[in-house]
Amino acid sequence: MGSKPWLYPAPTYRTLETYWDTDDDAPGPRCAHTLTAVSASQSHGARLILFGGATAIEGGSSSSAPGIRLAGVTNSIHSYDVLTRKWTRLRPAGEPPSPRAAHAAAAVGTMVVFQGGIGPAGHSTDDLYVLDMTTEKFKWHRIVVQGQGPGPRYGHVMDLVAQRYLVTVSGNDGKRALSDAWALDTAQKPYAWQKLNPEGDRPTARMYATASARSDGMLLLCGGRDTSGTPLVDAYGLLLHRNGQWEWTLAPGVSPSPRYEHAAVFVGARLHVTGGALRGGRTVDGEATIAVLDTAAGVWLDRNGLVTASRPSKAPMENDPSLELMRRCRHAAASVGVRIYIYGGLRGGAEMVLGDLLVAENSPIQADSNSPVSTSPRTNHSNLSAFNPISNDRSESPSSGSSSMDKNSMEKLAEASAAEAEAASAVWQAVQSASAGPAEETSVSDDNSQVAGTISDGSSDTEADVRLHPRAVVVAKETVGSLGGLVRQLSLDQFENESRRMIPMNNDLSYPTRKFTRQSSPQGLDKKIISALLRPRNWKPPANRRFFLDSYEVGELCYAAEQIFMHEPTVLQLKAPIKVFGDLHGQFGDLMRLFDEYGFPSPAGDITYIDYLFLGDYVDRGQHSLETITLLLALKIKYPENVHLIRGNHEAADINALFGFRLECIERMGENDGIWAWTRFNQLFNYLPLAALIEKKIICMHGGIGRSINSVEQIEKIERPITMDAGSIILMDLLWSDPTENDSIEGLRPNARGPGLVTFGPDRVSDFCKRNKLQLIIRAHECVMDGFERFAQGQLITLFSATNYCGTANNAGAILVVGRGLVIVPKLIHPLPPPFHSPENSPERHVDDAWMQELNIQRPPTPTRGRPQPDLDRNSLAYI
Repeated sequence: MGSKPWLYPAPTYRTLETYWDTDDDAPGPRCAHTLTAVSASQSHGARLILFGGATAIEGGSSSSAPGIRLAGVTNSIHSYDVLTRKWTRLRPAGEPPSPRAAHAAAAVGTMVVFQGGIGPAGHSTDDLYVLDMTTEKFKWHRIVVQGQGPGPRYGHVMDLVAQRYLVTVSGNDGKRALSDAWALDTAQKPYAWQKLNPEGDRPTARMYATASARSDGMLLLCGGRDTSGTPLVDAYGLLLHRNGQWEWTLAPGVSPSPRYEHAAVFVGARLHVTGGALRGGRTVDGEATIAVLDTAAGVWLDRNGLVTASRPSKAPMENDPSLELMRRCRHAAASVGVRIYIYGGLRGGAEMVLGDLLVAENSPIQADSNSPVSTSPRTNHSNLSAFNPISNDRSESPSSGSSSMDKNSMEKLAEASAAEAEAASAVWQAVQSASAGPAEETSVSDDNSQVAGTISDGSSDTEADVRLHPRAVVVAKETVGSLGGLVRQLSLDQFENESRRMIPMNNDLSYPTRKFTRQSSPQGLDKKIISALLRPRNWKPPANRRFFLDSYEVGELCYAAEQIFMHEPTVLQLKAPIKVFGDLHGQFGDLMRLFDEYGFPSPAGDITYIDYLFLGDYVDRGQHSLETITLLLALKIKYPENVHLIRGNHEAADINALFGFRLECIERMGENDGIWAWTRFNQLFNYLPLAALIEKKIICMHGGIGRSINSVEQIEKIERPITMDAGSIILMDLLWSDPTENDSIEGLRPNARGPGLVTFGPDRVSDFCKRNKLQLIIRAHECVMDGFERFAQGQLITLFSATNYCGTANNAGAILVVGRGLVIVPKLIHPLPPPFHSPENSPERHVDDAWMQELNIQRPPTPTRGRPQPDLDRNSLAYI
């Protein structure tokens, strides 16, 4: 899809001047320590907590012994106030951990957990020590853990994953480098470590790697040193699926350099990696000292932009003081808001322990979209009883600082794009920290020093009101120049086409969470399909249009998906955050563009923290209905609790026999196999759910409420499998009805789609929402010029995701991103230019689509609202 302007390069670090009252308050030189960002409490702002490490080194060039040894290992602890830039030595009550270095630390709200390491007496135990900073009376606690644990180790990593699990990975037990992973469920008492057995591509044994948990719960393991002492260049994500299964996945992209003893921390979806060591005592130098792994885009970046190949650190050092500043290892990093802080480390080549504090800022885009507040740390606000942190409620809110659009000024247009969001972290873009709940003082058990207490009560996310974000995210329509493909935000009042819905003249006829086991398909059929089709940036239609699956594989795919659908309720009960897609109509290229611009369902994308809901009409009209429906079914099999499909009116044999899907199956699979596959797909369609409730406040359906639907229970009572001809008037209204032309037309009116169909007015919408305690209806079914359209004073939104419908409408396509705070952000793409401008980027506009063009001539697309309607026979196919 071309270069993305929002792939901002790695930042530049600078030295930050800091202050302290006494010499004892200054941390001094330190290496192999930890630096952890801690949330603000009621009485104090965000802080950095520095603990342990070595204060000196022995050996080196002045010694006859080879190598260097850490000395002056300490257990002192210091706090840095990010607002006043002041260091303070802390002296908490209770028994502190022993002096140690090469240990691991993780933040849990206003607490910090420490584990492992090595000290003057050898390996530290694997006990968990907690620094409780909830009140002004700081305390040390030792957490008693039952059963076998990871054991004493150093050079390992640890972080809080999914706001619940303390996960520790790799390290060295004194005999060898390790590759195991352990998790401690902080919601289950008595506490116990569990050795994980993740699926997927597992990382090799390593030590001195880094790991940081993304805000959605993915732990990213980066680099390290293997058993032979070789620095590693790879990165792996450890994911926890909703069915309880852990999975390793190899991160995409090319790292600028292998490294170990480096530092890494997330800001939004960007992992900031700095410094590190190489074999032979050398440190990473040059541009490779500063790197960013953009997990939303799946690419590595340095200060010059995209990295396409590893750059061995053998070239002469560039004359750049900022790069020389980063030639260090065994340092530590933490992030607060958009700022990345680095403290100390070991200077490469100089054998000197450092005591400086460095800072860099993420990109301006990130500053607006990913930073909750300027002093909010990248830390996990656990709502669990284990360590009794303060529970910070979080709600979506509009990003600020976006200037109004000046259509006559390209410069102002570029400035207005400063509020754009990254593709895979879309849900977290507008998040702001709400005020913290009252802190509960932690009590200590005299017997085992175990932390006890209750969490702070706070309002649930589900108590938030549904509201539409005042700005929509748009991919620029310009196709040339520096603004081509630019992602920007526009005020909703600038969508002059929003009210121009396509008038259909061409008869285009608290619940318990259910756990699903992943359906297996022969020889990993779902993986084969996803590997072949989920290519947001480089998917190309087959040259000969031959479909890559045979009828047997289609049958196996449908069977595996059917086993999931038949156990789902008719009305799905879903949670935010979630992305909602409207009609796709076989325009697979548009689906890939939406995935590319705004995130895609993969561990390398955003499936770990946001669900996907598709509102039907996957087939007909477009040229690639087979790719569209097979990929969505494969994703449903792969992620049964994250990808959700409901039925549209075109998921019916009597409709898709006429509007292209049957013809495409025959044309691309042969007559016998094609008819068989088409029949099997339609058998599957009869099992599809019919609606979805998001947080019990938003109902999603394909068509509307028509004349007959007054309660959600009416939809829930529909039994499946069900065919269209066997369905009741409720099914017809659900899949076929439309809103009236505008808010001034109330009640029920005849629908131009055909006899027996109706349109419903804003009064019906208001009554339905009030009766069912709902705040919004999201539906698809109609082409709208801006991809989305509000109705009934915003109580209903029509959503359409296919661009330039039938090759003539020239409409935009859109999705809706429903955040955890129930703020809804529209995200748009514009139609691609004609093929003579960029044929390689126009998969939906190839010249071999003569058969589909002929079909659309027979069933013409509808004109935009307000244009004259052709005088067609109401009994013709143009009305279906």
